[in-house]
Amino acid sequence: MSNRPTKIYTKTGDQGETGLSGGKRVRKDCPEIQAIGDVDELNTVIGMVIAHDMPKNLNKGLVQIQHHLFNLGAELNSSKLKFINASMVKDLEQQLDAYNQSLPPLKNFILPGGGQAASTCHLARAVCRRAERSVVAISQFEDINPDIQIYLNRLSDFLFVACRVLAKHAGQEETLWSSETLAKGVYY
Repeated sequence: MSNRPTKIYTKTGDQGETGLSGGKRVRKDCPEIQAIGDVDELNTVIGMVIAHDMPKNLNKGLVQIQHHLFNLGAELNSSKLKFINASMVKDLEQQLDAYNQSLPPLKNFILPGGGQAASTCHLARAVCRRAERSVVAISQFEDINPDIQIYLNRLSDFLFVACRVLAKHAGQEETLWSSETLAKGVYY
């Protein structure tokens, strides 16, 4: 990164605009910036997950995902860059399958919870889905690397399984969703 600013503030965004790679100025609420911001937020929440106790291999995988997300954001900022690829998606699938084998099969949806780490990971999963929706929205009018959408879709699946791994690691039981509450009209 040869053009690192020496000052943190530039004042160039004070009027509600920011710069994309190549110098293009856009409003801070434009869809591209929304997607980049959602990916940044996802990366931040994954950092919160990493702050918890977890198996070392899961920690290592999440840190790798943070690097991928940083690159993904850079790619959304500049159509000239291409970092995300099918091999990254395949890697997520392999990790997901390996973790899923160690978990009991699901016969129902689970409610977000399962301890601090798992709950934070559920938040990361939800933010990942939002980031995916943002990327889908901009892909309708911008040329976006299709592997980005696939990566985010697979990442949300990975994060769901990671939630389950974290709950198990913490000795927490998963709370299964019950349609009986809805059927009985029981609301609290």
